[in-house]
Amino acid sequence: MSVAAAAPRPMPAPVPPARPADLARPQPPAATPAAPQQDSKRQGEGAPPAAPATATEGACLRALGAVSGNRIRPPEPKLIATSDPACQIVEPVTVEALAVRNGDAPGQITFEPPVTIGCELARGLADWLEGSLQPLARGYFGRDLSRLRVGGGYECRRRNRQSAGPISEHATGRALDIFAFSIGEPKAGGFDVVVEKPAGLLQARFVQAIRHSACGAFSTALGPGSDAAHANHVHLDIQARRSASTRFCQ
Repeated sequence: MSVAAAAPRPMPAPVPPARPADLARPQPPAATPAAPQQDSKRQGEGAPPAAPATATEGACLRALGAVSGNRIRPPEPKLIATSDPACQIVEPVTVEALAVRNGDAPGQITFEPPVTIGCELARGLADWLEGSLQPLARGYFGRDLSRLRVGGGYECRRRNRQSAGPISEHATGRALDIFAFSIGEPKAGGFDVVVEKPAGLLQARFVQAIRHSACGAFSTALGPGSDAAHANHVHLDIQARRSASTRFCQ
């Protein structure tokens, strides 16, 4: 009886030669950046991805600085330096003057002294000065508004300078106090309308009209008669409220 020949055994795979000791080892490939996270509503989990921090950073300042006649500058660092997390100001700017149109000619309203506030408030003031305040000055006195005597811009404190209670909108650069309005130029017969003591019925009505217009332009407008803390100035702020249409005016 014949015996079947055994099947030939496979040849072993060749072994690669050993790496020379003096040959540098290859570096691992660089990590591939992770693909951007998709909208959580489509994924059904997690929070929506945050917008890039630089997407809108400085947009307000760029827009404000692009207007001819606006005199603005970065604030001195010591004016906004604080360790209190409740007193952070977004896009701080020191305002020296804001532009308004005098008919077809450019003009500006000066802030005395220059005041440091948040850019969002500065833009709101620019719109209010041109759209409401300058027309009121012309309507009541036949002259242009030339300057504002101001105070109480950015300041880390509580409301009405109390030792306790809610933080003031001044602490975030979202409030401004106006003490007087200069009509015309002093050398050309100009005069000041002082909030605390208007000279006569016409000036008193002008101040009242300013307060009414401020109620539509800002979240808060306070002045003489509201309380003792606001007896000598008009306080304006853009405090965020549940509804954008909510106003507090006194």
